[in-house]
Amino acid sequence: MGSEFFNRLRQRAVEIHVEDHLRSRLEKGDKLRVKLGLDPTAPDLHVGHLVVLDALRAFQDDGHVVVLIIGDYTALIGDPSGRSETRPVLSRDQIDANAKTYFDQIYLVLDRERTEVHSNSEWLGAMGAADVLRLMGKATLQQVLQREDFAERLKAGTPIGAHEILYPFNQAYDSVAIRADVELGGTDQLFNLLFGREIQKSYGQEPQDIAVFPLLEGLDGSLKMSKSLNNFIGLTEPPEQIYGKAMSIPDSLTEKYLRLVSGFSKDDVERTLALKPRDAKAALARQLVKRLYGDDAADRAEADFDVKFRKREIPEEIAELMADDPADLVATLLQAGFAKSRGDARRLIEQAGVRVNGDKANVDSKLKDGDVLQAGKRNFVRIRVR
Repeated sequence: MGSEFFNRLRQRAVEIHVEDHLRSRLEKGDKLRVKLGLDPTAPDLHVGHLVVLDALRAFQDDGHVVVLIIGDYTALIGDPSGRSETRPVLSRDQIDANAKTYFDQIYLVLDRERTEVHSNSEWLGAMGAADVLRLMGKATLQQVLQREDFAERLKAGTPIGAHEILYPFNQAYDSVAIRADVELGGTDQLFNLLFGREIQKSYGQEPQDIAVFPLLEGLDGSLKMSKSLNNFIGLTEPPEQIYGKAMSIPDSLTEKYLRLVSGFSKDDVERTLALKPRDAKAALARQLVKRLYGDDAADRAEADFDVKFRKREIPEEIAELMADDPADLVATLLQAGFAKSRGDARRLIEQAGVRVNGDKANVDSKLKDGDVLQAGKRNFVRIRVR
């Protein structure tokens, strides 16, 4: 049984450290503590989180305990993993408000009875200056600066805040505090997870095995799905919005979404991929709503999309526009070349010649990422927001 589970895990993971050790523990039937850290940088989890949440649920179904760490304390520092700059530091009130929303969302996938949830302020907030210095004495500055994003920023001359050096130490200490046997994460977290192994060793613990999983690109089709980049599908967004956003992803990502986050069996994925591209994407959109809200909500979301798009003959292939100011519809019409002047754009709106997602727009309409802007009968563009 343990060998079969390991093989399924290996098929989904990009890398596992250390494979032989983890396989051995699973085959022996050891009951493991499997860790995932979540940063409460925005109030919603997104579809990209399903990649690791599904892996965690598989561990639970194999009899292991999942330990979720809400990084309320580390969010005060800001982790730039996979980014070229420091994230803005959040206030304690923002962090607490965001963290509260996580608890219901994680149980859309995980078994509540086999999940431990901790905030890392439980142990990091209790550390004094001497404790922090002892922790930082467990590794060298050279080790920390090997992290890819730090190294790239040093090379480019981009500032690195001194406080950011604390982040990998704090995340690593989370593994010490909960005595993690395994830690999961995205490929952008590989350094932090490996660093956790080193810090556990220095505290006399057996180092955790780690498994990293592919990152899911967001609605823009290039950058990883991220709340801070506003290219995400939130797990608790309305069904119609989830369906519409899924339909807005580039065709090139449909297969990856189907394989990583749809919840379809391997056979169902292959059957879906055999459909026409638009039909395959519609099956994906419906399945995402179904797994989060159920069949009835999926029916309603599909019908809503048909009314707004298919029945109004919105074309399947739509050019994309990175809007300079999505809050200014008049300016966006000018930018798209749908009007010759601001006055022309206003007249077009007032004469009901402008629609957003099939609905009549007004001068105050604000555009969101993935919205379809239509001017007249034949001019369409899909809005992208930085």
